[in-house]
Amino acid sequence: MSHGDTSITRRSWLKRVAATAAVGVAGVGTYAWRIEPHWVEVVHCQMPIINLPAALERKTLVQISDIHIGDCVDDKFLVTWFQRVADWQPDLVVFTGDFLTLRRDKSLPIEQMKRVLAHFPQGVHGTFGILGNHDYGYCWCDRDAANIVEGIAENAGIDILRNETGNASGLQIAGFDDYYSPNFSGDTVLKDVDLNRPTLVLCHNPDVVDLPVWNGYRGWILAGHTHGGQCKPPLFPPPVLPIKNNRYSAGYIPLDDGRRLYVNRALGHSMRVRFNARPEITVFHLVRDAGKTV
Repeated sequence: MSHGDTSITRRSWLKRVAATAAVGVAGVGTYAWRIEPHWVEVVHCQMPIINLPAALERKTLVQISDIHIGDCVDDKFLVTWFQRVADWQPDLVVFTGDFLTLRRDKSLPIEQMKRVLAHFPQGVHGTFGILGNHDYGYCWCDRDAANIVEGIAENAGIDILRNETGNASGLQIAGFDDYYSPNFSGDTVLKDVDLNRPTLVLCHNPDVVDLPVWNGYRGWILAGHTHGGQCKPPLFPPPVLPIKNNRYSAGYIPLDDGRRLYVNRALGHSMRVRFNARPEITVFHLVRDAGKTV
């Protein structure tokens, strides 16, 4: 084979490699935009709770988080999954913040939120929620916006906890208001809660677990906010997370002092792109923590 023939062969091979790479990149882009944002993973976990009331033993608790009603997330997608969860007849449903995202003109998607939340699944023993940073509107500091969101959610059957505690058949459910909001008051949430009683905490931003606001609490904390990073390289952590402590990106994270953190990857998205960080609905199976009683 002549030197010229070798050059032509090499050039042809390089063109094929480049074409193959371009097709691969386009395929990954299409997958990350069109497929994974709506490819929901239903994650099942056991949730042992100290002194769990008998009425809740072997019951289910469904966590939904970060639905981001607005211009980016498809309403039909959310409603379809709400209806699926409702068909499971969950015993408890909790929502861990970010009902909406502001429209491009900075307005609240009020009517859209009412239509979508009309289908929000209800728990047999209760339905509870907290607000996230986006629920506080522009710059996450609009108290009036948060009050509107709270009202719509309450009308949809969701008991919104803003630095307060609710009750579900003997299980205390404490809710922190959003860490970035002007209403965050972490040091008061568990101050007067009887931690000898079974308790579960809802907290949108997992960075709060590092603050000195827990008053000796040793139970479960359910959070959201991170979306699992939305794009995660295989075998590596997400390159971008909206939190200070990147350890809290997603999933179950046992903490050194006995608390148990679970960070849901979100059902919705802030931008329609996901890669290796599928949207999530979490189903917890409640069991009594037999090894720990008080």
